[in-house]
Amino acid sequence: MSKSSSEEIAVWLINLIKDKGELKREEAAEFVESAFSSDFISRTANGNRSLSKQLLHDFRNLRDETIRWNAGKQAWYFTANGSEEAEREQREIPQIPTAVEPKELPKGASNVHPALYLNRELGWVDFNWRVLYQAMDSRNPLLERVRFLGITASNLDEFIQKRVGGLKRQEAAGVDDLSPDGRTPQTQIQLLQAKTKQMQQRMTEVWNQHLLPKLEEEASIKISGYDALNSRQKNRLNEYFLDHIYPTLTPLAVDPGHPFPFISNLSLSLAVKLKKPNRDAFNFARVKIPSNQPRLLQVESESYAYHYVPIEEVIRKNIDKLFPGMKVESICLFRVTRNADLRRNEEEAEDLLSMISEELRERRFAEVVRLEIEEEVDPEVENLLKDELKLDDSDIHHVEGELDLTVCFSLANLNIPGLRYEKWNPPIPKPLYHEGETEQEQTIFDIIRKGDILVHHPYESFSASVQRLIEEAANDPDVLAIKQTLYRTSDDSPIVKSLIKAAEQGKQVAVLVEVKARFDEASNIEWGKMLENAGVHVAYGLVGLKTHAKVALIVRREGDKHVTYCHIGTGNYHTQTAEIYTDLGLLTNDPELGYDVTNLFHYLTGYAPDQTFEKLMVAPHSLRSDFYGLIDREIELAKAGEKGRIIAKMNALDDVGIIQRLYEASQAGVNIDLIVRGHSRLRPQLEGYSENIRIISIIGRFLEHDRIFYFGNDGEPKIFIGSADWRSRNLNERVEAVVPITLPSLQKRIISILKKALNDNRLVWDMHADGSYTQRRPAEGQKEKNFHEMMMKNAWKRAKR
Repeated sequence: MSKSSSEEIAVWLINLIKDKGELKREEAAEFVESAFSSDFISRTANGNRSLSKQLLHDFRNLRDETIRWNAGKQAWYFTANGSEEAEREQREIPQIPTAVEPKELPKGASNVHPALYLNRELGWVDFNWRVLYQAMDSRNPLLERVRFLGITASNLDEFIQKRVGGLKRQEAAGVDDLSPDGRTPQTQIQLLQAKTKQMQQRMTEVWNQHLLPKLEEEASIKISGYDALNSRQKNRLNEYFLDHIYPTLTPLAVDPGHPFPFISNLSLSLAVKLKKPNRDAFNFARVKIPSNQPRLLQVESESYAYHYVPIEEVIRKNIDKLFPGMKVESICLFRVTRNADLRRNEEEAEDLLSMISEELRERRFAEVVRLEIEEEVDPEVENLLKDELKLDDSDIHHVEGELDLTVCFSLANLNIPGLRYEKWNPPIPKPLYHEGETEQEQTIFDIIRKGDILVHHPYESFSASVQRLIEEAANDPDVLAIKQTLYRTSDDSPIVKSLIKAAEQGKQVAVLVEVKARFDEASNIEWGKMLENAGVHVAYGLVGLKTHAKVALIVRREGDKHVTYCHIGTGNYHTQTAEIYTDLGLLTNDPELGYDVTNLFHYLTGYAPDQTFEKLMVAPHSLRSDFYGLIDREIELAKAGEKGRIIAKMNALDDVGIIQRLYEASQAGVNIDLIVRGHSRLRPQLEGYSENIRIISIIGRFLEHDRIFYFGNDGEPKIFIGSADWRSRNLNERVEAVVPITLPSLQKRIISILKKALNDNRLVWDMHADGSYTQRRPAEGQKEKNFHEMMMKNAWKRAKR
């Protein structure tokens, strides 16, 4: 038998698994070595036996869907109906509802009629439905589905804080202005409360009915309640409770001597109803679930590779230890969400930094806008919480199962091969990959002088391009000055370290730190203080505007000249998000762009309201009128019988002025494709208004974040990238920078990106006139085209040329 081929042994192994029902990897290696030869066995790094690469290759090619791999147990198992189940999962396309409710469009209505616009807030809910769909889609790796559920939950938390909170603030202030789709703040709140509750219920259903069983079956991950444990496991958790949890708990009673405690935003708490013996009145106490403990406590298990119990269940079962002498009548878990939309009048603020710091303090104590609570709750406890938190019934979300599904992130990060996306290692852009190729190593400035470089993250390395630019600038003795905007950055940021190093070496370093970046205000204030302490000139934004532009400027002495080098991009200087956000950046030493970026920083850090720009399009300076002009040019071409063409890629589309121009362009015959990841107020494919407009949304492993604008211009295309979406806030209330891409080779590359996005049939959702979306699927016999995978393959092809 030792002369058997690898394929024959693979067939033998398949039959063995079917016979036994389950076979661990190590057992398989033992059987193969015993029955055949050690030639088909290899050793892992830790010395364990495994199947050889060739045998594994043949085995994977020959096995069918009845044999599944359980990554957690490191075993194969046989399921007789596996093939049928897999086919059924592939055939069954999950259904998601549509939140937007367009109004009926009267015949002959003008382009300003409310029925031509979808509600922005409801459109965002539909975007989050598309994210949740990724958790429901069986084609995605299991742990990535779990991650998408966590993302959906996190998105919803932020939306409730910002958007619902903002509408409630308007309602409280008596604002009755109508949205472009003709709805008052109160009407929008009512719609959103119903729609978000529907989403919350589906999230719970996806978790309880789909992902939890899959985790147990395919990953050997079990999440159970306390009561499902054996006595040994319970004893271990009880010991852990007494040693690690009990000392950190602070039960807070509510009675005439103890006012209702402050409940911090998004924290988990247990509401405990208590009674003293021989007394009718009940007492209430709140116990906060400690946030400095793991949410999921792992227990030893012989049946599962990973067995967890939520920490709140362990506290619940030991709650009597906190209240000796009292009878515990009921316990329920709850969570509050507070309003994060606190806006002050910046014009009246003496100090912008102090104003933001005060706003952060106030946000901690802002009114509660949502209460999530377990389905089985004592009515008296619910009424007490409702009264103390000043809530209506519509603000209360009853949840059947796990509260706060952001817990999914900890599970999604488990390193279980085969259940996550394969790790992506972005290549270094070819122009920047030069070490060892020349006798004298080139600086990044030498390379940029040869021609503009377009970098595309995360497909290409951020650290070897943008980060390298700032690091080399900090170390280069010929660099005189570095100026940069920081909207968001990472913890332990190498960019910030380089800026500090440059300042310490005597370079002129100026940084615009945007302290109004939502939910990053506190960290940005800390970055600003750190930079100031190192001698960096720090500005904290402009009154009335948020600085959203992504620009860096380096001034370098070269001979008797001072030469400028710029990075102008679509994304933040954030090393972590650069691994998952798709963003474009231009590295250039174009003197005109250098002059424009210099003027932009003078505008940001000094007094230059009437600053002028040659090539750069800047908001709120002239970006709106520049875009209007570009759209109008395509309208003129179409009316003259030429081909009008617009392709735009962005995060969201809600600016009424831009939408009206796009309706006019469609009516004139301009062919328009819009790639909009998030919400869109524009209604595509409406007869008489937008027949020539198509909108798609791309949702996948990477977050689509780059902004690209293409205008056909009668065969001489004008192409731009930048930080601005076609949103009112970007055009009116933010400092944005959009740069033209003029080199034909770079234009060709961007056009290729847009074409691949439009041709995708795996990640794309097509938007319809009523605001609903349908996910594209390959037709029978058609090859799958996954935009993200195509871009990854292209990145490596370019790197190897």
